[in-house]
Amino acid sequence: MTDLNVDFQAIANTIMPNIDYEIEDFQYYTWRITGWKELEKRITSPEFDAGNWKWRILLFPVGNNNTDCVSIYLDFADLEEVSDDWYCCVQFALFLWNPYDPSLFVSHHAHHRFTTKESDWGFTRFYDLRKLFVPTANNARSLIEHDACNITALVRIIKDPTGVLWRDLTNYDSKKETGYVGLKDQDAINYLNAELQLLYSIKYFRKAIYQILTEDDEPNKSIPLAMQRIFYQLQVSDTPVETTELTKSIGLDSLDGYMQYDIQEFDRMLLDCLENKMKNTYADGAISKLFSGEMKNYVRCVNVDYESSCIEDYYDIQIKVKGCKTLNDSFQEYIREEFCVGNNKYQTETYGLQDAKKGVIFESFPSINGRHEYPMEIDLQEYLSLDSDKSKPHNYLLHGKEWQMFDDDTITPVTDKEVLENNYGGNDHTVAGYMTAYSLIYIRESDIDFVLSPILAEDIPEHLKSRLNEEKTLHEQKKKESEVRHLYLPIKVITPEIFESHQGFDLANIEDRQYPISEVQQFNVLKSETYRTFKTMVAKKIRIPVEQIRFWILVSRQNKTLRPDTPLTESFLGMTMEEIHTKFAPRQLDLKLFLEVADKQINGETWFPTIVNDPHILVFIKYFDTDRQSLKGFCYLYVRKFGKVGDIIPILCEKKHFPPGTSLNIYEEIKPNMIESMKPKLTFQQSEIQDGDVICFQKALTEHEIQHTAADVICDIPKFYDSLLMCVVVRFKPKYKDREPKSEFELTLNKRNTYDEVAKSVAAFLITDPLKVQFGTAHPTTGAYKAAIIKSAANQTLLEMLQTAYLPSLLNLLYYEILDINTAELETNMFFKVYWLGTSIMKEEVITVLLPKTAVINEILKVIVQKLSLPIPTSSIRLYDALHFKIQNEYDIDDPIDIIQEQVTLYAEEIPQDEIELGADDKIIHVFHFTKEPLCAHGIPFKFVLKADEPFSKAKLRLQLRLGMSDKDFSKVKIAIVQAESYTDHEYIDDDDLVLSKYEFDDDQFLGLDYLETKTERAGMVGSEKAIFIRE
Repeated sequence: MTDLNVDFQAIANTIMPNIDYEIEDFQYYTWRITGWKELEKRITSPEFDAGNWKWRILLFPVGNNNTDCVSIYLDFADLEEVSDDWYCCVQFALFLWNPYDPSLFVSHHAHHRFTTKESDWGFTRFYDLRKLFVPTANNARSLIEHDACNITALVRIIKDPTGVLWRDLTNYDSKKETGYVGLKDQDAINYLNAELQLLYSIKYFRKAIYQILTEDDEPNKSIPLAMQRIFYQLQVSDTPVETTELTKSIGLDSLDGYMQYDIQEFDRMLLDCLENKMKNTYADGAISKLFSGEMKNYVRCVNVDYESSCIEDYYDIQIKVKGCKTLNDSFQEYIREEFCVGNNKYQTETYGLQDAKKGVIFESFPSINGRHEYPMEIDLQEYLSLDSDKSKPHNYLLHGKEWQMFDDDTITPVTDKEVLENNYGGNDHTVAGYMTAYSLIYIRESDIDFVLSPILAEDIPEHLKSRLNEEKTLHEQKKKESEVRHLYLPIKVITPEIFESHQGFDLANIEDRQYPISEVQQFNVLKSETYRTFKTMVAKKIRIPVEQIRFWILVSRQNKTLRPDTPLTESFLGMTMEEIHTKFAPRQLDLKLFLEVADKQINGETWFPTIVNDPHILVFIKYFDTDRQSLKGFCYLYVRKFGKVGDIIPILCEKKHFPPGTSLNIYEEIKPNMIESMKPKLTFQQSEIQDGDVICFQKALTEHEIQHTAADVICDIPKFYDSLLMCVVVRFKPKYKDREPKSEFELTLNKRNTYDEVAKSVAAFLITDPLKVQFGTAHPTTGAYKAAIIKSAANQTLLEMLQTAYLPSLLNLLYYEILDINTAELETNMFFKVYWLGTSIMKEEVITVLLPKTAVINEILKVIVQKLSLPIPTSSIRLYDALHFKIQNEYDIDDPIDIIQEQVTLYAEEIPQDEIELGADDKIIHVFHFTKEPLCAHGIPFKFVLKADEPFSKAKLRLQLRLGMSDKDFSKVKIAIVQAESYTDHEYIDDDDLVLSKYEFDDDQFLGLDYLETKTERAGMVGSEKAIFIRE
């Protein structure tokens, strides 16, 4: 059987899928193999041509890196003829078949970008070796017959339209390949990076952002400065740009990073904030110039000459996509008129009820339009009203010429087909084109020159360039330091001055963050540097002759203290610092040293005692001053091993300028909770004193002196060490970052401090009233605010406030808030925030109420009447609460206020007249708002009267009035009957003639208002609903 009997083009079309790229060449080659069982482990076919290159088949008869399957690959054979950056995009199929029966075969297909580094591609597990010689179930023949078979390669050379087809994007350089850089993905908002890239591409907008005054702003607190920094870095950077400054300035914390927000809501809030900041600058009006248009909402009577209309600005519109094939179809659907007839006739002021047409028409379009066959251009003039200004053409071009796909930090070229046809949307995820473009920009053709005018150097603020250039220089410096960090050894040095200023355990506190950290000297030295060089460098830095300094290795003892252990003598001068580190501190990342300084020679010969056979011990002395209540480093001494402890008393008295014969108490600091008295008659050796030990002394107080000491004064060293053990460094964070005058700070406090003492210390730092400082707890491991207020109690200690008495915390952290009233008043009273609803639930006013805990609901209502100057009695007001955006309780005026739960949102309103005049067959039902699913609730719930025999069409009009919504917005709201038990079962009401009062409502059924289009202004978006917070 020869190739002439086989239609390989037809087989290729059958085996290989259509991948929708241009085929530059198609070739096939059949390799006849005989003597299969005698083949070598790796063999190649003769070469064949495809796309003007040489190719061959690579075969591993007994498997490649496996022993149970034959392995077959397509191999590029022209490696010596191409440059390192050569590539070829290939779609191919390999099939092994019986040479006597072409219908008996096995095949696999693939596509690959062949390069000099990946010059072969195929199938390691092509087919089971055991089945090659076995007849198939439907055929008496096997694939290999008479020890022979054919292997055919079908090769399509594919044209690469973008230069990146099937390219491995590892180490891909977006700036080099496309001229653009991407934005790093931080999972804050799924469309944030796309939005920023779109806005950046509008050069007029970019110029406007640059014109906002931000020189004195901080990036984490200023949206305009954060935007400027992102835009400038997108212009000049070679690497992906961070967006964390922007998300912080917007107010997205770590938890919000996982929440997704509606794109129109985010755009509107962002642009509103920027428009605000542009006022009274050269950029004033830029947002409206680019994005704002006008539309007219109208109701036009059919049979009489009457029209009611209003013109309003818009920045974006939500067009219908489902059921609309093109963008023009969507615009036609948007301006389609609705008929108001029958029970839905329009009530005019002059002609009464009339048949009418209701609709919307555009008065003007912005310079930029956008938001599914998408045309490359569209003329919007036909959607304008007859009276609108048509002096300028309204032809819009889709923004983009050479298309790029911005996938966070990776940017690749794409074809027109990928941009348009593959983003029309759909439900079939198995084919290209199921994705939906959610943000497109069309620019008015006549405005392109000003919208896309070039960015000049003078358009960029000088302070922005200089600040970012400084940061870039600093970043590059840190990067270089990081690259060579492994060559350096960090060294921490405790000097005599640090020891003498240290109040705490050991010679200094280097690492224990529970106590104040000592500011030790730190050096980064080359590991290859000798000890001689290091010692000389330090001596020069501290301006002391090199022969008068000596370093001691600090070691961590078994009792968890850090003490000098071994002096680095002259014999170490030739050793490298790495060798010293390896010898003395191999398990530590750094080297810790004590710097000994000699002020005079010993016997006029040497500066330091010798080590070999030397009877001296280096001890460190601390002095406890009972008057100042301080215990600090005093000096260090060499004492003789066999000398008595009492021998140092005259020396200490002399150094401290005490009268000769002053009685001293001497203690050894063994470890923080072990301070032992030393006996003057014992020798230092008998007292087990060694190099690096700490000895403390104080004046011995008489009984009379002790008795006449204030109660809060500590009189002896052991008790003072006990007090040091109770010290703790507490970090304080503001509960609300933007409300407090200072951000984070640290204070050293005593764990036994009472609540009031802690409040006084914090208030002194913040310069405020301690009675107005309130504290909240932090999560013991994450440090996040736990939303738990710490109530003041007379005997409550700081240790209990930190909640570490029984469960040690990793963080000594408290949150604080400065209140408008003092905490004592707050704890004897109850504080409420009540939302007063006006004529519609779209308008609300916040009323703050502070009342004694013994008060009743009527007193809350009195405060509301007084603060709002309402001309109604409290009996006409309803107070109710909501949880998860659904009504929970309605309160009677005599109910005690302490039954109100802390987590609910309170609403008050004047009881509607239709409830006061409730008919016998009228019903009251709860109403709440949701989007798509009842579980996705939002807004202010309320009560609504279903009037007897009233058709649904009229009930809707009363609902619209209650909500205060425009016809256009209310038309996008669907009304459903919702089962309260599960909030999943709901039934939409589509019959305008339905009489709801006759519907058999259960107690657990609500009316639900479904806001199908999220841009619709939702009713009552106040209270506890989560929203994006834009800092002003």
